[in-house]
Amino acid sequence: MGSVTKVVVMARGLGSRMRREADAALTNEQAAAAASGAKAMMPVASGRPFLDHVLTHLADAGLVDVCLVIGPEHTAIRDYYDQLDPQRVRISFAEQAQPRGTADAVAAAGEFVGADRFVVVNGDNLYPTASVRALIAEPGLATVGFHPDGLVTHSNIPVDRIRAFALLQTDAAGELVNIVEKPTAEVAAALSVAGTPLISMNCWLLGPAAIEACGRIEPSPRGEFELADAVRALLADRVPISVVPSQEGVWDLSSRGDVQAVTAALAGDRVAL
Repeated sequence: MGSVTKVVVMARGLGSRMRREADAALTNEQAAAAASGAKAMMPVASGRPFLDHVLTHLADAGLVDVCLVIGPEHTAIRDYYDQLDPQRVRISFAEQAQPRGTADAVAAAGEFVGADRFVVVNGDNLYPTASVRALIAEPGLATVGFHPDGLVTHSNIPVDRIRAFALLQTDAAGELVNIVEKPTAEVAAALSVAGTPLISMNCWLLGPAAIEACGRIEPSPRGEFELADAVRALLADRVPISVVPSQEGVWDLSSRGDVQAVTAALAGDRVAL
């Protein structure tokens, strides 16, 4: 099996929360990016978009074939990357016609994926390079499971936000059994009996079977096609998915309140595309 070089970056997010929030202490350029809803294009310490840093770290891990999943309205994202002359990455685009969820976004990249395994990540998260390297070293399908203490200590994710993320339920061998989204305190406590459950930050190593699963699931109660449901479909088909534990942090650009912390964290961080 060849090395994994492809990554699908879900960059179509509407940024609804960021658009409706009151202005934090942002620069004019940052406020404009927040108002547009294109979170991944938020200029940070380098003056370059946050997404440039995301792609740099993915390239450091060996992911050099990039597919940005964008909406038809995201001409600014396409124009920005079309005018660059990247030396380390090859950037292509897949268009998600409507914002119908993460599984729909992944399905939009089906032609890019082809018959290869690929990584899929959020465009508004900066993932640790070492964890991504460990992920793509796995022989099959896998996901990174982040320890909550690592997220709180090494990124801008406070304890109260941890509760909003999905938990990864694993068996004794570290294989994924289920994804528990927005768990109640009671459910989280039950899962903690076997040890601290790891958290999903949407960092997956998948294959063509996942594209097929994304196309056959039903909409969630929110009316969206969710990647977590496609993963559950794979589990129901007895497709093994390993969980790679990580004690590292993930820089999260979900709200205007995240911009200052992320900008400070990336001071001195290089962009090398």
